[in-house]
Amino acid sequence: MRRTKQREVILDELVKLRTHPSADELYGRVKKRLPRISLGTVYRNLEILSREGIIRRLETAGSQRRFDGDTGDHQHIRCVSCGCIDDLAAGADRARCDALVAKGTGYRVLGRRVEYLGICPSCRKKSGGS
Repeated sequence: MRRTKQREVILDELVKLRTHPSADELYGRVKKRLPRISLGTVYRNLEILSREGIIRRLETAGSQRRFDGDTGDHQHIRCVSCGCIDDLAAGADRARCDALVAKGTGYRVLGRRVEYLGICPSCRKKSGGS
């Protein structure tokens, strides 16, 4: 993969964020640094970066595609009210679950994609904590 100024800026802006932005949200940030960049260029470069394993593309059910600059072992939780996505740290239980799945199915587990759903603290606060 060729290193381009556009890719470097897109990656730099994504890694700064913990909010798992959409391509449109990231475009707004990148455009401040590269005023002549197009939304299509941001989309294409995000696809290339995710295909190369440099970033993670999040495709959660019922929402637009988002991107994560952290490719380490972790899962996500999505607020069903506002759509925000937060990281969940990796834990020892995942390795145990992988082993159980492998034993029960005969598969060699290569990875997992689990989507947790909930209501974030901000939305809970707005609705009175319930």
